[in-house]
Amino acid sequence: MESPRASRLALLAFSVVVLVGGMNFVAVRFSNRELAPFWGAALRFAAAALLLLLLVRAQRLPLPRGRGLLGTLLYGVLGFGAAYAFGYWGLQRVPAGPAAIVLASTPLFTFALAVAHRQEPFRWRPLLGGAVALGGIGVMFSRSLGAAVPLASLLAMVATAICAAEASVIAKQFPRSHPVTTNAVAMATGAVILLALSAVFRESRAVPAQAATWVALSYLVLLGSSTAFVLFLFVLKQWPASAAAYQFVLFPLVATLAAAWLERQPVVPSAAAGGLLVLAGVYVGTIARTPFARTPYRLGSEPCLTCAE
Repeated sequence: MESPRASRLALLAFSVVVLVGGMNFVAVRFSNRELAPFWGAALRFAAAALLLLLLVRAQRLPLPRGRGLLGTLLYGVLGFGAAYAFGYWGLQRVPAGPAAIVLASTPLFTFALAVAHRQEPFRWRPLLGGAVALGGIGVMFSRSLGAAVPLASLLAMVATAICAAEASVIAKQFPRSHPVTTNAVAMATGAVILLALSAVFRESRAVPAQAATWVALSYLVLLGSSTAFVLFLFVLKQWPASAAAYQFVLFPLVATLAAAWLERQPVVPSAAAGGLLVLAGVYVGTIARTPFARTPYRLGSEPCLTCAE
């Protein structure tokens, strides 16, 4: 049974992931002003993977093996390769509002995939919480929903949400490895995929020249990747995948507040009202659900809920 201390640490780690991950959107916006999308993402994850591998060597942490390695590679292909490839490509033509709404559907996709993988039983509360949070994101970005969006770009954002959802479920499906080694191998895998896509699309692969780009890239490497994803896997050890996925509906809330602070943009009433709906949805879908202490979900050790014991 999970201890109250572990529950508090998981909630604290989730809060840090939401704060850092929400700021990632602002940092990516700055880095994209100078770096091509796939090239910028490849630089980010390659540098983060190198940093984590140095930590693995210093701490003499064991690398994933066997089925654990297979799960880590799949996690990297889906979570860092495919998800970011679709996302960066789609965001070239999808405005922030529709993109945020699509990504806010990630908890619903995650819950559906977790049920399909027999990790979680079907429950109505996660669906209700996800729907309320999704509605809150719609209210926040209601002013930008009228923009014409190419169908292919919109489908790319849907693929981003599905890949991110499946990556979380995969991370729990296979035998667990240390969060640092898992992310080191997974990010390196994703970086290779993104670098190949950068070459296919013939992107400019220039080194950043502006100080703002270096600051944004440093943040994305040190906090937005190395720290955030390690903490996310820690949360995933303690929580169901569908609960951990609620980070995606809180990211736009943090990003909106950060943009208002850094770029001195006013927070419109619809954004405030939508933010309250998002928080209500997160509460219904996570905190108010079955207590986590009764369901100690562990990476790679979830019971088959439909199989005879």
